[in-house]
Parts: sequence; C-alpha cells; structure tokens
Amino acid sequence: MQLYHHPYSLNSQRVRLALEEKGIDYTSFHVNPITGKNMDATFFRMNPSAKLPVFQNGGHIIFNTIEIIQYVERIAVVSSGGDNITCSSREVIEWMQKIKEWNPKFLTLAHIPDKYRDYVSKFIRRVIIARMAEFPDLASAYHNKLKEAYETEEKLKNPDVLERDKERLTRLLDEVETQLNETAYLVGEEFTMADVMLIPVLSRLVLLNLEEEYISTRPNISEYWILVLQRPSYEKVIGKHFNGWRKYKTLIKTWCFVRVRTVLRRF
Repeated sequence: MQLYHHPYSLNSQRVRLALEEKGIDYTSFHVNPITGKNMDATFFRMNPSAKLPVFQNGGHIIFNTIEIIQYVERIAVVSSGGDNITCSSREVIEWMQKIKEWNPKFLTLAHIPDKYRDYVSKFIRRVIIARMAEFPDLASAYHNKLKEAYETEEKLKNPDVLERDKERLTRLLDEVETQLNETAYLVGEEFTMADVMLIPVLSRLVLLNLEEEYISTRPNISEYWILVLQRPSYEKVIGKHFNGWRKYKTLIKTWCFVRVRTVLRRF
C-alpha cells in the first residue's frame, strides 16, 4: 500500500492519522505541491484533480479522503479478524462529512506573505502550461487546473470570500464546542474517525497562530486539544513536523526553493 501525501496537506494528515490509529503499514511518498510535483504526469494520471492525498493498494486507487479512511477501516477489520475493531457508525460519518465541508485553502493562503504566494502561483501556472504541451492527452485536465488557479487568485482578492470562510469555520467550531460539552471525544468517550477529521483543522489554526481566536475562546475544545496532543498518532503525523521549532524546519524544507528562486530572479 502506498500513500502519496505531504506534511502540510490537511487531508493527508487525516489519512495518516487514520493509518496510525489503525496500525496499518504503508509506503510513504512525499509530493510537494509547492514545487508542482503533484502536476507531474505520473501523479496526474492517478488523480487528475492533482489533490493530496492519493492512496494506492495494487490497482486500487482512491483520492477521496473519507473514502480512503473508510477503506483503511475495512483493512483494519480484515487484518484483525474482526476482533475489537469496528467501522465508523452513521453518526461518525455524518461528522466526518460535516467537517470536510470546511475548506482550509483560503484561510491558509490569506496568511502566506503576498510575495511568496504570488511567486508560487505564477510558478505553478508555468508548470501546468508546460505539462499541457508535454502531454497533450492530459491537456484538458491540465487546463481545468489552470482555470482553477486563476479562479483562486481572483477569490483571494475578494474580502467577502475570506469572511464567509471564517463564518463557516466559526459555525463548525461552535457546533463542536456544544458536542464536546457532553463527551470527551467528538462522538462519545472513545476516539473515532470523526476526531481524525477534526484534529488537522485545529492543528492548522495553531500553525496559523489563530489558537487564541478559535480554540482558547472555547473551553471544551481547549480541553479536547490538550487530550489530542497526548496521542502517539498526533505526535507522529503532526507534532514531529509542527511542534515548536520543528514547524520552522518543515516550513524551510517546503518553501526554501521559493526564496532561492526569488533571489536568483533579481540577478
């Protein structure tokens, strides 16, 4: 089994948390979207949306996050002989879908310095155009990605887009806060795949230095976050990349090429 992912990808984090919680071994392949590696033809043929993660088991390829997690659950059940492992309940799946409706893209991009974001956007567009010429059979799919890139840039110029995004996030967290008033985890007293979906959202807010605004103001979520930080799966998937000074190391490894190319273009 292979997983194509990147530490910064929120959906990649979700799938990796599920794999760690279920104890499933897999081969890890890092695909850095900042350098346009998700636009390489080999990856693009697996997933024309070019989004992460992609899970492959033999000839079976899945790139819908919730479907991957459910597939991982089924593998865990089969591997254990069905003992003490169950698949997600309807309530868990409903929470998973609800959480996935909030897209972190615009909030994240809005917190990246304009000069880096603009350079990466232009770089990715050049990569897509080059791939269109190189692989004419994929030109239509690449054109869709090019159109998406331009649309994202336009939306980022509209303050209403970010405002609506924040409102959706606030509603989601308020609902989570209410739920956690009754239970330790999102669906009951046991950790579930609903928590796997939620944890990267909270982690992203901490990474963007928005913890005070969105987490600390909600006491139940604050207690939940402390509980989550103690899980080995969190440390392996997220903590080792983003806790303390390590987030700067991950940031440099992901973005250093932007700084280098920006400097070189000045000469």
